[in-house]
Amino acid sequence: MSTQHVQRMSRLMARTLREDPADAETLSHRLLVRAGYVRRSSAGVWTWLPLGKRVLDNVARVVREEMDAIGAQEVLLPALLPKEPYEVSGRWTEYGDLLFRLKDRKGADYLLGPTHEEIFTLVVKDQCTSYKDLPVMLYQIQTKYRDEARPRSGVLRGREFQMKDSYSFDVSDEGLEESYRLHREAYGRIFRRLGLDHRIVSAVSGAMGGSASEEFLAPAAAGEDTFADCPACDYAANTEAVTFALTPVVGEHPALEEVDTPDTPTIESLAAHLGVPASATLKNLLVKVDGEITAVGVPGDREVDLGKLAEHLAPAVVELVTAEDFADRPDLVRGYVGPQGLDKVRYLADPRVAPGTAWVTGANRADTHARNVVCGRDFEVDRYLDVAVVEPGDPCPACGTGLRLDRAIEIGHIFQLGRKYADAFGLDVLGKEGKPVRVTMGSYGIGVSRAVAALAEQTADERGLCWPAEVAPADVHVVAAGKAVPLALAEQAAQALAGAGRRVLLDDRAGLSPGVKLTDAELIGVPWILVAGRRSAEGVVELQDRRAGTREELPLAEALTRLS
Repeated sequence: MSTQHVQRMSRLMARTLREDPADAETLSHRLLVRAGYVRRSSAGVWTWLPLGKRVLDNVARVVREEMDAIGAQEVLLPALLPKEPYEVSGRWTEYGDLLFRLKDRKGADYLLGPTHEEIFTLVVKDQCTSYKDLPVMLYQIQTKYRDEARPRSGVLRGREFQMKDSYSFDVSDEGLEESYRLHREAYGRIFRRLGLDHRIVSAVSGAMGGSASEEFLAPAAAGEDTFADCPACDYAANTEAVTFALTPVVGEHPALEEVDTPDTPTIESLAAHLGVPASATLKNLLVKVDGEITAVGVPGDREVDLGKLAEHLAPAVVELVTAEDFADRPDLVRGYVGPQGLDKVRYLADPRVAPGTAWVTGANRADTHARNVVCGRDFEVDRYLDVAVVEPGDPCPACGTGLRLDRAIEIGHIFQLGRKYADAFGLDVLGKEGKPVRVTMGSYGIGVSRAVAALAEQTADERGLCWPAEVAPADVHVVAAGKAVPLALAEQAAQALAGAGRRVLLDDRAGLSPGVKLTDAELIGVPWILVAGRRSAEGVVELQDRRAGTREELPLAEALTRLS
């Protein structure tokens, strides 16, 4: 084992803070800034200081090792990309405001890469001509750029972030399934090595396209994703992918009846006025889909999940209607829209609005609602989509048991893309029969910088960060808690550990009290803390296991043996 360099805190660019930053919203944001791992450069853009860069590099190292182990080959593509490939795929438009767009001095359009399906496809088209060249898996670890409208939570959601994206290229669907399996298993190994508690859940493909999609989620209170899992079976899915069975209802209903309902523009006011539960009413949300006004129906006790709706309709752009939209359509009465008699408005509905179900809903006239409005008799649904917000206790699609909901951070996403991009760019190879064969693709991402924040969220305690050994910026944090003899003993310990191949952070800072140094050591979160303090003259040190929260005094030689 090679000798390691001792990193002295007297020379380390890592200024710790006693107070939380004013703009910090999450635990990882607070602690990564306070412990001197990152500093904000601008909104959604972060500088990784030496300690943070070490953790980031350790995560990347684990990712590389496991990607290499399945036969993937590392490349590095440019981050500055020409417009044309993204026009061919349609994503120059589909990505909308998320793209960073710029022009060069000659007026040519470029973008900063948000993800690289198009460019990888062109690389393989240039390099691979025969089925003998496939299968191939390529990956890179690179900085990506997305112009988030509200970057927040520190490095969890930034405009610039580090990501591992890999792509598989096969000549058959069976080959794609094998590449997908290899990535899925490699991701499990990566996250277990990193020490991340994670769940694999079904997801929707959205603008990425493809036939299959799964997310790797790290449960955490700061997570922006909500996932559902079943306590009785192995079902788990992002709430955007949870489905509800369409079950038609058979039976007779009274005729549609309009009733006066003054001052009842909300579901709550309507239900109270008529003395019916909110679940008996039909809520109709108006949105614009690529500029076309569309109505979306859900039971009144539910909300429309706009993220879910956007994923289902991708790559179309979904926006809420505005007051100006109502002004242009006098037939649409705000607060009193019903699906019956809607003219030139496409009607989408949640499967709960099944054929044969009867509802109280708007009558398309001010201060008027209609009851006994029956789906299939009084109105038709143009398309069913699972768009209602999932609630705890909703039936599991697999077994019917009530679902549980939890928050999580998305740390990985894998897609069976199929031939979407191969079709766009004409990616063919010569097959065994001497005829062109269209290549099929997979796309697989891991948020490398996001994994750092997810680890901080999951492993930190009330004293600070608490890194798993695989990603920690050092193996041992040696603290000289005093002058002269303690410092000499700390130096001796640090050099011995470095000689044994351990990564050592030595707090040799002068003029600081032992209390400040120990507080900083706990905040920084290295797995082991070795303190040379009051019993240094006896050759006795204190050894702390930061993750277990234990500490004991023992002779230095014994401590070194244990740590080495």
